[in-house]
Amino acid sequence: MARRRALLPCPAYLCLLASFVHCLRGLNVCTRGSATSCEECLLIHPKCAWCFKEEFGSKKSITSRCDFIENLVAGGCAGHYESTRSSLNIVKNLPLSRKGSSGAHSDVTQIIPQKISLNLRPGDPTSFQVQVRQVEDYPVDLYYLMDLSLSMKDDLDTIRNLGTKLAEEMRKLTSNFRLGFGSFVDKNISPFSYTAPRYQNNPCTGYKLFPSCVPSFGFRHLLSLTDKVDRFNEEVQKQRVSRNRDAPEGGFDAILQAAVCEKEIGWRKEASHLLVFTTDDVPHIALDGKLGGLVQPHDGHCHLNEANEYTASSQLDYPSLALLGEKLAENNIHLIFAVTKSHYVLYKNLTALIPGTTVEILYQDSRNIIQLIVKAYNSIRSKVELTVWDNPEDLNLAFTATCQDGLSYPGARKCGDLQIGDTVSFEISVEARSCPAENTSHTFTIKPDWFRDTLEVTVTYNCTCGCTKQFEPSSSKCSGNGTYACGLCDCDPGHVGAKCECEEGDSGNMYQSMCREAEEKRVCSGRGECSCNHCVCYESEFGKIYGLFCECDDFSCARYKGVLCSGHGECHCGECKCHRGYIGDNCNCSTETESCLSNDGQMCSGRGNCICGKCHCTEPGAFGETCEKCPTCPGVCSTKRDCIECMLLNSGRLADNQTCQKHCRDEIIMQVDVLKTDDPHSVLCAYPLKDCVMKFTYSELPSGKTNITVLKEPECGAAPDAMRILLAVVGSILLLGIIGLAIWKLLVTIHDRREFARFQSERSRARYEMASNPLYRKPISTHSLDSTFNKLSRTYNGTVD
Repeated sequence: MARRRALLPCPAYLCLLASFVHCLRGLNVCTRGSATSCEECLLIHPKCAWCFKEEFGSKKSITSRCDFIENLVAGGCAGHYESTRSSLNIVKNLPLSRKGSSGAHSDVTQIIPQKISLNLRPGDPTSFQVQVRQVEDYPVDLYYLMDLSLSMKDDLDTIRNLGTKLAEEMRKLTSNFRLGFGSFVDKNISPFSYTAPRYQNNPCTGYKLFPSCVPSFGFRHLLSLTDKVDRFNEEVQKQRVSRNRDAPEGGFDAILQAAVCEKEIGWRKEASHLLVFTTDDVPHIALDGKLGGLVQPHDGHCHLNEANEYTASSQLDYPSLALLGEKLAENNIHLIFAVTKSHYVLYKNLTALIPGTTVEILYQDSRNIIQLIVKAYNSIRSKVELTVWDNPEDLNLAFTATCQDGLSYPGARKCGDLQIGDTVSFEISVEARSCPAENTSHTFTIKPDWFRDTLEVTVTYNCTCGCTKQFEPSSSKCSGNGTYACGLCDCDPGHVGAKCECEEGDSGNMYQSMCREAEEKRVCSGRGECSCNHCVCYESEFGKIYGLFCECDDFSCARYKGVLCSGHGECHCGECKCHRGYIGDNCNCSTETESCLSNDGQMCSGRGNCICGKCHCTEPGAFGETCEKCPTCPGVCSTKRDCIECMLLNSGRLADNQTCQKHCRDEIIMQVDVLKTDDPHSVLCAYPLKDCVMKFTYSELPSGKTNITVLKEPECGAAPDAMRILLAVVGSILLLGIIGLAIWKLLVTIHDRREFARFQSERSRARYEMASNPLYRKPISTHSLDSTFNKLSRTYNGTVD
C-alpha cells in the first residue's frame, strides 16, 4: 500500500492525539502516534525522532520509524534520524541603565534583552530570562486635567499656584519634570448642558448663588507640557468655571483626547506619562450620548482644532472603558483619578476595568492635590508588571517572577514593594502547540506596564524535516514508480506497495482481496499493510503481531490482576494456553487441592468447597484458609474441649502428644480463677466433669490463632438446705395472702368512695329545703269569686270562706 506523506502541518486530529498520548505513562507515545511521515512524528512528542535510513527494521514486519532516539539507535539507525529541538537567539541585549535624565534620553534602557528570536518545535518549550529596572531620575511628563464645572470653583481657587509647589515636590523625585494643563465640562448639547438662547453666553443666568460663568465646552487643551511651571500658574489663573445641566461630567472625552493627541499635548517617548484627572462627580460613559442623539461610537482619534478645543463633542458618543484602557496603554499613560470621597468607590471600581489606573481621595477644595500626586507616583514606581501584546493563539506562555525577596513565584508576572533602582527578573517559557503554514512567523511584544521599553519576540516554527528536502523523484528505491524521501516511497498514481512494486486497477483490487480474511474484514485486520498479495504486519510495543492476515498476536489474551494469562500460560492468537495444573480463560484457576486440606485431613474442614486451589467456605460463620475457624458452628466447643483436655490434663481423644500438637497448634490456652463472660467477641462453652461443670471461653485473634480462657477448677453444686426451702415456701404463702388482702381492701375502699360521691351528687340536686316535707299539704284552701251582689244599693265583692 502506498504511503502518503504530509509535508505541511499535520491535520488537527494528530495535534489532539499528540496532547493525549503525551499524558500516557508507561507507553511509547512515539510508536502509538502512528506517524506516517517525519513531520507528523515531530508533532507527537518533543523526544520523538524519525529514522530515514532506507533499510530499517524487519522485512517480515513493519517497524515504526517514529520512536525515541535510544530505540532507533538500538534498532540500527544511529546517525540516520531527524530530531529537532527548540532554540533561542538573543538579537539585541543592551545593558540596563542606572539613571534616566543624564545624557541622551533615548539611550535609557529599563529592560533586557530588547529583542530575541525563537525557533520552536511544537511541544518543546524554551525559556528565557527578562530583567526590569526602575531607573533613577527618570523624566516625568504630568498633564493636569481639571473639571471646571460650577461645583469645582473652590478647587480652582486652590490650585492657582499649584505649578510652583508641585514642581518643587516632583523635582525631589526627578530632575526632568514637565507640566501641562487642560480642562473639561461636558458636551454643549441638550440634555447635558443649557442650550436655550438666553444661556448661550452665560449658562449661570438666573442662578443667584453664582450669576456669571463661561459657556459650557467639552475639552480644552490649555498648556502643552513644559518645564516652565510659571506658565501653568498663569494659565490656571485665567480660567473661569462653567455650568452644565446634569450631574455627570464629560471627563472621559477629555481623557481620551489627552491620551491620543500626542503631538498637541507634547508627550515625550523617553518619559513617564502621568495624567491627573480631578473631579467631584461621576462621568458620562458610552451610550449616554444617545440621550442627546449621538449614535456614532467614538473613533479613538484626536479631534483638536487650531484653538486646541475638542471639535467632535457634538458628533461622537462618549468613549467606552475598553477604548480608554486601550489608548492609555498604547501611549504608556498612567491615569490617576483624584476624586472626592463620596465618589471614591465608583472610581475604585473603574480602576479594575481600566488597567493601569489608580484612584486617590481629593479634598473638597483640592488642598491635598500635591500629596496625592506624589503618593500616586511613588505607588506606580514601586511595582513592575509585565503584559503581552499580540500574543499568537498557538503559543503557550508561562511566567515565573523573582522579586526583591529572592523567592520565585510561578505563574506571577508582577513584583511590588520596589525601590527606585531595584532590579527584578522574570523567567518566561514559550511553547508552540501546533504548526502553522510553512514559512510562517509571528512577532509579539512583552513590556512592563506603562514603560516605553519593550522586548520584541519573533517566533518561527521548526516543523519541517531536513530529509524531506532531499527527495529523489522516480527513484530506483521505489521501483522507479515513486518519489523517495525520509526512508519512504511516495508512489506515483497507479502504483502501490512499500517499494511501489505493485500496480493498481484490477490487479490491485485482487491484491487487496488477498489481504482480507473475509469480504467484510479490514485489510490485514487493520494491523498491517498489504504489500501486493500478502500482509506485512506492524510491530507493536506490546508484543508480536502475526498471521496470514495479521489477525493474531501474543498480547490480546485475558489477564488476571494485569498479568497476561495470570503468568500460568501462553497467549496464542487471543487465547490463553494454560500450563499444566491450571485451567480457566485466564489460567488463574489451579487444579491442586492439597492447599485445601485442613489439619484433620478434611477438605476445607468439611465446611466449604475447594475451587481453584482455595477454600470457599459455605458454612455460615466459617473462615480461614481451610475454613477451620467457625465460632458459631455446632461442635466447635467440643473441638476446643479436646484441645483443653489434651494440653492441660493430658487426657481425651487427642492425648497422644503428636496428635495434640498437630490439631491444637493454633490454640492459646490460659487458666483463670474467675471467668469473664461479658466480652461480646468471645463464645462461652461448658461441659460436664463428674458432678461439676467446666466452663471456658474462646475468641479468634487477628493473627488466625484462638485465645481460650479456662477456669482452673470446675464449678460444683452443693446439697439443698431443707429449712431454708421450708421458710421460703411459708414466707411466700404469707406474702401472697397479705397482698391479696391489701388488694381486697383497696377495691372495697374505692367502691365505697364512689357510692358516697353518688349520694352527695343526688343530694345537691334536691329542690326543697332541709326542714320541709314535699308530701305535706295545708288543710285550708282559698277560692276567689268574680260575681257581683246588689244589697241595700251597695255593691259587694265578697269572699266566702
